[in-house]
Amino acid sequence: MIEQIVTLASLSVDGKGSYGIGASAVPFSTELYTYLRITDINDDGTLNKNDLKSVDDEKAGEYLLKPNDIVFARTGASTGRNYFYDGSDGEFVYAGFLIKFSIDENKVNPKYIKYYCQSKPYKDWINSFNTGSTRGNINAQTLGKMPIPMIERSTQDIMVSILTSIDEKIKSNNEINNNLEQQARIIFENEFLSLEMLPDGWKQGSLVDIANYLNGLAMQKYRPNADEIGIPVLKIKELRQGCCDNNTELCSPSIKSEYIVHDGDVIFSWSGSLLVDFWCSSVCGLNQHLFKVTSTYFDKWFYYSWTKYHLDRFIAIAADKATTMGHIKRDDLAKAEVLIPNEADYNRIGSILRPIYDLIIANRIENKKLAETRDTLLPKLMAGELDVSNIEL
Repeated sequence: MIEQIVTLASLSVDGKGSYGIGASAVPFSTELYTYLRITDINDDGTLNKNDLKSVDDEKAGEYLLKPNDIVFARTGASTGRNYFYDGSDGEFVYAGFLIKFSIDENKVNPKYIKYYCQSKPYKDWINSFNTGSTRGNINAQTLGKMPIPMIERSTQDIMVSILTSIDEKIKSNNEINNNLEQQARIIFENEFLSLEMLPDGWKQGSLVDIANYLNGLAMQKYRPNADEIGIPVLKIKELRQGCCDNNTELCSPSIKSEYIVHDGDVIFSWSGSLLVDFWCSSVCGLNQHLFKVTSTYFDKWFYYSWTKYHLDRFIAIAADKATTMGHIKRDDLAKAEVLIPNEADYNRIGSILRPIYDLIIANRIENKKLAETRDTLLPKLMAGELDVSNIEL
């Protein structure tokens, strides 16, 4: 099925890679270009939108990505991580630690390169530059020599069509979830934040009155034993990108059950990059600097909504800390006020918000399964193990 081996440079428009702009990131602004950095790219080639920044440089426009560009991380533990740009995520200026190749659509289906750069042969090639446990750096010239197995264009097109259909479903679920989250926020604000006076039977409390905030373990002390299959360690990085990756550490599955994280659990990063989210990627061990939020008496929709509501204030508190890593304390949780409805209102509001959050979690879990299906199909399609000759586009 493989016709020949070619290089990445030979498939690019100008036959070489280009380095990004060497400028500092600034806080995100809609009036500036969005800055694409290594940390904005997930291991699976998707965009991590949780902490986007902007770039304020007079030459920034010269480094705008164009459709069919693909950028690669060139240094550190993320070397080889890549992102294919099709224009759907908005405009991006790529940073200096990224190398860009512009794929020539007359020579190859550009998305074939996108999917090849998520394949095992590609990752094996990247890993060949490692020295022991140290990830090797890669420059533009070396990347240009990357060997790429070429298959017939018609087969490329079919393969891309199959895999793209899965990616489009994942994207659709993400868009649905974005809309659902906006709806949930508006409902929460209308029900709790627009009250002129406290209704009968309602009372005031704090976050610690409605939920338990369990801090994780220092997982370097709980590595898997020789006879154990480790489970991923959920750290701030994994929570921020929404999934584990090849660099995720492992811990013993024998840790206490309360430190095991399951799909749908509410996780609150209280140090460094503060965020609150549902975890929907895999069973994990909870690392320190993360709270697993649970409650004996209240539902998930309730304590998630109130924790999320206070997040901006917590971020401001952490930013004021004169430390290298801003954080909040349990005392801040105790000072974070909440309104607790009477039983009838609690059930009424819950009947609206609970299904919304249940659907968000279900869509996240479906996306995980879709991504696993895509990643299973990819090597089989590239190796010709699946007959696609009868598929019509």
